[in-house]
Amino acid sequence: MPLFGKKETASITYISHSGAVNRVDVPVGDSVMEGAIRNNIEGIVAECGGACQCGTCHVYVEPQFLDRLKPVQDDENEMLNTTASPRQPNSRLGCQIEVTLDLDGLVVRTPPRQI
Repeated sequence: MPLFGKKETASITYISHSGAVNRVDVPVGDSVMEGAIRNNIEGIVAECGGACQCGTCHVYVEPQFLDRLKPVQDDENEMLNTTASPRQPNSRLGCQIEVTLDLDGLVVRTPPRQI
């Protein structure tokens, strides 16, 4: 249990398509999408609120972090085929990336458009 009830966090860097860089501390257990929404990160829409049903939290994960992520599940894989910006080998849905201490330093880029 963290000291004094404070939740552990991991530093996540969000780089928008326009080049804005935001590094924020996201609580462990939250998703990359939740961290973006709570911190008003440009380029994350999250229309479905994290239910893996819209594809508007599409991000490109920096390649050096891909092996730290849980594998893409079928529902995420299907949604990635419907994103507004092209799917790439490092495409993931932010709502499906659970923040862990192992992801401290994670860098994700938002695509040109989500809708």
